[in-house]
Amino acid sequence: MAHTLKKEGDYSYIEAGEGTPIIILHGLMGGLSNFDGVTEFFSQHSYKVVIPELPIYSMSLLKTNVKSFAKYLKEFIDFKGYNDVILLGNSLGGHIGLYHTKMFHEKVKALVITGSSGLYESAMGSGYTKRSDYEVIKKKAQDVFYDPAVATKEIVDEVYATVNDRNKLIKTLAIAKSAIRHNMAKDLPKMHTPTCIIWGKNDTVTPPEVAVEFHNLLPDSDLFWIDKCGHAAMMEHPDTFNKLLFDWLKKREF
Repeated sequence: MAHTLKKEGDYSYIEAGEGTPIIILHGLMGGLSNFDGVTEFFSQHSYKVVIPELPIYSMSLLKTNVKSFAKYLKEFIDFKGYNDVILLGNSLGGHIGLYHTKMFHEKVKALVITGSSGLYESAMGSGYTKRSDYEVIKKKAQDVFYDPAVATKEIVDEVYATVNDRNKLIKTLAIAKSAIRHNMAKDLPKMHTPTCIIWGKNDTVTPPEVAVEFHNLLPDSDLFWIDKCGHAAMMEHPDTFNKLLFDWLKKREF
Protein backbone atom coordinates (compact mmCIF):
# COMPACT_ATOMS: atom_id res chain seq x y z
CA MET A 1 0.00 0.00 0.00
CA ALA A 2 1.49 3.27 -1.14
CA HIS A 3 -0.28 5.42 1.46
CA THR A 4 -0.40 5.32 5.24
CA LEU A 5 -3.62 4.46 7.02
CA LYS A 6 -4.78 7.34 9.23
CA LYS A 7 -6.73 6.65 12.41
CA GLU A 8 -9.08 9.38 13.62
CA GLY A 9 -11.99 8.87 16.00
CA ASP A 10 -13.66 5.57 15.11
CA TYR A 11 -12.35 5.66 11.55
CA SER A 12 -9.35 4.36 9.64
CA TYR A 13 -8.78 5.77 6.17
CA ILE A 14 -6.28 6.74 3.51
CA GLU A 15 -6.19 10.38 2.42
CA ALA A 16 -4.14 11.91 -0.40
CA GLY A 17 -4.23 15.19 -2.33
CA GLU A 18 -6.26 18.38 -1.98
CA GLY A 19 -9.50 19.46 -3.63
CA THR A 20 -12.96 17.99 -4.14
CA PRO A 21 -13.22 14.77 -2.09
CA ILE A 22 -13.47 11.50 -4.03
CA ILE A 23 -14.51 8.90 -1.48
CA ILE A 24 -13.61 5.40 -2.63
CA LEU A 25 -15.67 2.43 -1.43
CA HIS A 26 -13.92 -0.92 -1.63
CA GLY A 27 -15.62 -4.24 -2.31
CA LEU A 28 -16.17 -7.31 -0.17
CA MET A 29 -12.71 -8.81 -0.55
CA GLY A 30 -11.07 -5.76 -2.06
CA GLY A 31 -8.11 -4.24 -0.24
CA LEU A 32 -7.59 -0.48 -0.18
CA SER A 33 -4.45 -1.03 -2.29
CA ASN A 34 -6.70 -2.10 -5.20
CA PHE A 35 -7.19 1.62 -5.79
CA ASP A 36 -3.50 2.66 -5.76
CA GLY A 37 -3.63 3.72 -9.43
CA VAL A 38 -6.75 5.85 -8.87
CA THR A 39 -5.32 7.36 -5.68
CA GLU A 40 -2.02 8.31 -7.33
CA PHE A 41 -3.66 9.90 -10.37
CA PHE A 42 -6.51 11.88 -8.82
CA SER A 43 -4.54 13.10 -5.78
CA GLN A 44 -2.24 14.80 -8.32
CA HIS A 45 -5.12 16.31 -10.30
CA SER A 46 -6.83 18.62 -7.77
CA TYR A 47 -8.86 15.99 -5.93
CA LYS A 48 -8.67 14.76 -2.35
CA VAL A 49 -8.85 10.96 -2.50
CA VAL A 50 -10.24 9.37 0.67
CA ILE A 51 -10.58 5.61 1.19
CA PRO A 52 -12.31 4.68 4.46
CA GLU A 53 -11.90 1.15 5.77
CA LEU A 54 -15.46 -0.14 5.75
CA PRO A 55 -16.48 -2.19 8.83
CA ILE A 56 -17.36 -5.21 6.71
CA TYR A 57 -16.15 -7.76 9.26
CA SER A 58 -16.36 -5.71 12.45
CA MET A 59 -20.07 -4.87 12.68
CA SER A 60 -22.44 -7.17 14.56
CA LEU A 61 -24.05 -9.82 12.35
CA LEU A 62 -27.40 -8.00 12.58
CA LYS A 63 -25.79 -4.85 11.16
CA THR A 64 -23.76 -6.63 8.48
CA ASN A 65 -25.78 -5.32 5.56
CA VAL A 66 -25.72 -2.73 2.77
CA LYS A 67 -27.97 -0.27 4.64
CA SER A 68 -25.74 -0.21 7.75
CA PHE A 69 -22.63 0.39 5.63
CA ALA A 70 -24.43 3.25 3.83
CA LYS A 71 -25.22 4.81 7.24
CA TYR A 72 -21.62 4.31 8.34
CA LEU A 73 -20.54 6.24 5.25
CA LYS A 74 -22.87 9.11 6.18
CA GLU A 75 -21.37 9.24 9.68
CA PHE A 76 -17.86 9.30 8.17
CA ILE A 77 -18.76 12.14 5.75
CA ASP A 78 -20.30 14.13 8.62
CA PHE A 79 -17.29 13.43 10.84
CA LYS A 80 -14.93 14.76 8.16
CA GLY A 81 -17.17 17.79 7.54
CA TYR A 82 -17.47 17.22 3.78
CA ASN A 83 -20.32 18.87 1.89
CA ASP A 84 -19.93 17.94 -1.79
CA VAL A 85 -18.42 14.52 -2.41
CA ILE A 86 -17.93 12.20 -5.36
CA LEU A 87 -18.49 8.55 -4.41
CA LEU A 88 -16.59 5.88 -6.33
CA GLY A 89 -17.42 2.24 -5.60
CA ASN A 90 -16.42 -1.14 -7.00
CA SER A 91 -18.58 -4.25 -6.54
CA LEU A 92 -20.17 -4.11 -3.06
CA GLY A 93 -18.67 -0.60 -2.71
CA GLY A 94 -20.73 0.55 -5.70
CA HIS A 95 -23.87 -0.85 -4.07
CA ILE A 96 -23.06 0.97 -0.80
CA GLY A 97 -22.52 4.19 -2.77
CA LEU A 98 -25.85 3.78 -4.56
CA TYR A 99 -27.75 2.99 -1.36
CA HIS A 100 -26.10 5.89 0.47
CA THR A 101 -27.08 8.21 -2.39
CA LYS A 102 -30.66 6.94 -2.25
CA MET A 103 -30.87 7.77 1.49
CA PHE A 104 -28.56 10.82 1.81
CA HIS A 105 -28.22 12.40 -1.64
CA GLU A 106 -27.74 15.96 -0.31
CA LYS A 107 -23.95 15.78 -0.03
CA VAL A 108 -23.31 13.54 -3.05
CA LYS A 109 -22.67 15.55 -6.19
CA ALA A 110 -21.60 12.61 -8.36
CA LEU A 111 -21.49 8.84 -8.26
CA VAL A 112 -19.08 6.48 -10.02
CA ILE A 113 -19.82 2.74 -10.16
CA THR A 114 -17.77 -0.09 -11.62
CA GLY A 115 -18.74 -3.76 -11.44
CA SER A 116 -21.39 -2.76 -8.90
CA SER A 117 -23.82 -5.06 -7.18
CA GLY A 118 -27.33 -3.75 -6.58
CA LEU A 119 -29.17 -5.33 -9.51
CA TYR A 120 -27.50 -8.69 -10.04
CA GLU A 121 -24.26 -10.37 -9.09
CA SER A 122 -23.05 -13.88 -9.74
CA ALA A 123 -21.79 -15.96 -6.82
CA MET A 124 -20.83 -13.09 -4.56
CA GLY A 125 -21.00 -15.31 -1.50
CA SER A 126 -21.37 -18.78 -2.97
CA GLY A 127 -19.03 -21.54 -4.01
CA TYR A 128 -17.01 -21.67 -0.81
CA THR A 129 -17.85 -25.28 0.03
CA LYS A 130 -14.28 -26.21 -0.92
CA ARG A 131 -12.80 -23.18 0.78
CA SER A 132 -9.94 -25.18 2.31
CA ASP A 133 -8.71 -26.05 -1.21
CA TYR A 134 -6.21 -23.32 -2.12
CA GLU A 135 -6.35 -24.10 -5.85
CA VAL A 136 -10.16 -23.71 -5.90
CA ILE A 137 -9.90 -20.31 -4.20
CA LYS A 138 -7.08 -19.30 -6.55
CA LYS A 139 -9.31 -20.11 -9.55
CA LYS A 140 -12.19 -18.08 -8.06
CA ALA A 141 -9.88 -15.11 -7.49
CA GLN A 142 -8.50 -15.37 -11.04
CA ASP A 143 -12.02 -15.53 -12.51
CA VAL A 144 -12.67 -12.01 -11.23
CA PHE A 145 -10.20 -10.69 -13.82
CA TYR A 146 -9.93 -10.99 -17.59
CA ASP A 147 -6.19 -11.56 -17.17
CA PRO A 148 -5.70 -14.17 -14.40
CA ALA A 149 -2.18 -12.84 -13.77
CA VAL A 150 -3.74 -9.80 -12.04
CA ALA A 151 -4.72 -12.16 -9.20
CA THR A 152 -1.30 -12.09 -7.55
CA LYS A 153 -0.34 -14.56 -4.83
CA GLU A 154 -0.90 -11.76 -2.30
CA ILE A 155 -4.51 -11.30 -3.49
CA VAL A 156 -5.19 -15.07 -3.53
CA ASP A 157 -3.69 -15.47 -0.04
CA GLU A 158 -5.91 -12.67 1.28
CA VAL A 159 -9.09 -14.24 -0.18
CA TYR A 160 -8.03 -17.67 1.09
CA ALA A 161 -7.48 -16.32 4.62
CA THR A 162 -10.83 -14.50 4.55
CA VAL A 163 -12.95 -17.47 3.49
CA ASN A 164 -11.18 -19.76 5.95
CA ASP A 165 -11.93 -17.44 8.86
CA ARG A 166 -15.30 -18.71 10.11
CA ASN A 167 -16.43 -15.30 11.42
CA LYS A 168 -15.52 -13.57 8.15
CA LEU A 169 -17.17 -16.29 6.07
CA ILE A 170 -20.45 -15.91 8.00
CA LYS A 171 -20.29 -12.13 7.47
CA THR A 172 -19.47 -12.62 3.76
CA LEU A 173 -22.56 -14.79 3.32
CA ALA A 174 -24.69 -12.28 5.28
CA ILE A 175 -23.51 -9.47 2.98
CA ALA A 176 -24.22 -11.54 -0.13
CA LYS A 177 -27.80 -12.12 1.07
CA SER A 178 -28.12 -8.43 1.96
CA ALA A 179 -26.98 -7.41 -1.55
CA ILE A 180 -29.78 -9.51 -3.06
CA ARG A 181 -32.30 -8.20 -0.51
CA HIS A 182 -31.36 -4.57 -1.19
CA ASN A 183 -32.05 -4.76 -4.92
CA MET A 184 -32.23 -1.22 -6.30
CA ALA A 185 -34.19 -1.65 -9.54
CA LYS A 186 -37.17 0.32 -8.18
CA ASP A 187 -35.03 3.04 -6.58
CA LEU A 188 -32.74 3.91 -9.48
CA PRO A 189 -35.29 5.79 -11.67
CA LYS A 190 -35.84 8.24 -8.76
CA MET A 191 -32.10 8.92 -8.33
CA HIS A 192 -31.00 12.00 -10.29
CA THR A 193 -27.39 12.22 -9.08
CA PRO A 194 -25.05 12.33 -12.12
CA THR A 195 -23.54 8.86 -12.42
CA CYS A 196 -20.51 7.61 -14.32
CA ILE A 197 -20.67 3.86 -15.08
CA ILE A 198 -17.34 2.27 -16.06
CA TRP A 199 -17.56 -1.44 -16.80
CA GLY A 200 -15.36 -4.29 -17.95
CA LYS A 201 -16.70 -5.87 -21.15
CA ASN A 202 -15.60 -9.27 -19.85
CA ASP A 203 -16.97 -9.00 -16.31
CA THR A 204 -18.38 -12.41 -15.30
CA VAL A 205 -19.41 -11.40 -11.75
CA THR A 206 -21.66 -8.51 -12.81
CA PRO A 207 -21.99 -9.14 -16.57
CA PRO A 208 -22.20 -6.30 -19.16
CA GLU A 209 -26.01 -6.44 -19.29
CA VAL A 210 -26.02 -5.30 -15.64
CA ALA A 211 -24.19 -2.11 -16.66
CA VAL A 212 -26.72 -1.54 -19.46
CA GLU A 213 -29.58 -1.96 -16.97
CA PHE A 214 -27.97 0.52 -14.53
CA HIS A 215 -27.58 2.96 -17.43
CA ASN A 216 -31.21 2.51 -18.54
CA LEU A 217 -32.63 2.88 -15.02
CA LEU A 218 -30.54 5.83 -13.79
CA PRO A 219 -31.96 9.12 -15.20
CA ASP A 220 -28.61 10.93 -15.48
CA SER A 221 -25.88 8.41 -16.30
CA ASP A 222 -23.10 7.85 -18.83
CA LEU A 223 -21.78 4.35 -19.60
CA PHE A 224 -18.19 3.59 -20.63
CA TRP A 225 -16.72 0.20 -21.56
CA ILE A 226 -13.21 -1.16 -21.08
CA ASP A 227 -12.30 -4.05 -23.37
CA LYS A 228 -10.43 -7.17 -22.17
CA CYS A 229 -11.43 -6.28 -18.64
CA GLY A 230 -13.15 -8.16 -15.83
CA HIS A 231 -14.80 -7.14 -12.56
CA ALA A 232 -12.21 -4.66 -11.23
CA ALA A 233 -11.50 -2.17 -14.03
CA MET A 234 -9.49 0.18 -11.82
CA MET A 235 -7.02 -2.66 -11.13
CA GLU A 236 -6.79 -4.26 -14.59
CA HIS A 237 -6.70 -1.06 -16.65
CA PRO A 238 -5.92 1.79 -14.24
CA ASP A 239 -4.76 4.24 -16.92
CA THR A 240 -7.86 3.75 -19.09
CA PHE A 241 -10.11 3.88 -16.03
CA ASN A 242 -8.50 7.11 -14.79
CA LYS A 243 -8.73 8.79 -18.21
CA LEU A 244 -12.41 7.89 -18.68
CA LEU A 245 -13.28 9.14 -15.20
CA PHE A 246 -11.13 12.29 -15.40
CA ASP A 247 -12.63 13.26 -18.77
CA TRP A 248 -16.14 12.66 -17.43
CA LEU A 249 -15.52 14.78 -14.30
CA LYS A 250 -14.12 17.60 -16.42
CA LYS A 251 -17.05 17.44 -18.88
CA ARG A 252 -19.51 17.56 -15.99
CA GLU A 253 -17.44 20.32 -14.33
CA PHE A 254 -16.90 18.43 -11.07
